[in-house]
Amino acid sequence: MKSFTAVLANAALLVVFFSTNSCYSFVTPRTDVTPLRKLSKLRAFGGGAAKIPSSPDDRDNQAIKAVKAAISSPRNPSLPVVECEFPPLKALNKLGDGSLRSATEAEQNNQDCIFDRNYVYVINRQANLAFAVKLLKSISPLPFMGPKTWLLTSSSASQSFMASAKSKSKGTGAALHSLRDGLPKTSKGDVCVLVTPSSSADYNAAERIASTGDVSGVVILNGFAKDTRSVPSGATMAYFYKALTYNSQVAGYLIRSYPGKWTTLDATTKQVLSLVDDDEILVRGTNTPDLRSAGKLVQMSVDQRAIRARRS
Repeated sequence: MKSFTAVLANAALLVVFFSTNSCYSFVTPRTDVTPLRKLSKLRAFGGGAAKIPSSPDDRDNQAIKAVKAAISSPRNPSLPVVECEFPPLKALNKLGDGSLRSATEAEQNNQDCIFDRNYVYVINRQANLAFAVKLLKSISPLPFMGPKTWLLTSSSASQSFMASAKSKSKGTGAALHSLRDGLPKTSKGDVCVLVTPSSSADYNAAERIASTGDVSGVVILNGFAKDTRSVPSGATMAYFYKALTYNSQVAGYLIRSYPGKWTTLDATTKQVLSLVDDDEILVRGTNTPDLRSAGKLVQMSVDQRAIRARRS
């Protein structure tokens, strides 16, 4: 009997050992957060080291893994607001570089686009919606087993967009809700995905939903008309993918794939130029990264490569 008890004890230790190592393989232990919240129905391990996506599908897969990891273990468990920000179109239209290629592709890639008056700044809501559907299916592949998911739309979403959202989200099992109708009636463990919020009311609604203590996460997907105060500083940036330009060319990238660090990469060599934590890159009191250091590193990398080429 004693030997059998010892075997069970050893087996339990092995389970704890492997579970712990798989959960925290990319996370530096911290003392200011509670242990990893275990969502039994949500397999949310992923994120990790950042790399430049090889295709839109690769980018989507990276983002989904990172978002699921952030939902399971947000950096602020009392405020499970999770951000996901990347250019939804192949042409990297969110660069804000005013490129003709960016504008042309956006115009040809479905309707419902928004243009900023100062420069070409396009958000393709249909592309964001397509990603949201992928994310919802991954979070809850078997809806009847949970967790319950919600597809939330901006209070300014048009009727045509709502119709499209209703059609495309049918296979996800997610409840469709417009913030125009107020806050959704969520329950314990629910996960909400908010597609392209575009007003302070939308962002405030996301924070209020997350603050109830019921939901497991509120994912803000590619927020529009966002300033440094739109998203609370305690939120988790799960996935961030930003092209960095130099001499009117894409020269590098700043990528964050949670729970990995913020990574600056050279676009040509794919070399990692820096790895930093949230407290080293986020503007104080916000959830917005300061791009200046990453931009300077990319410029230096390009210049040094040019100097070496001239000397060879």
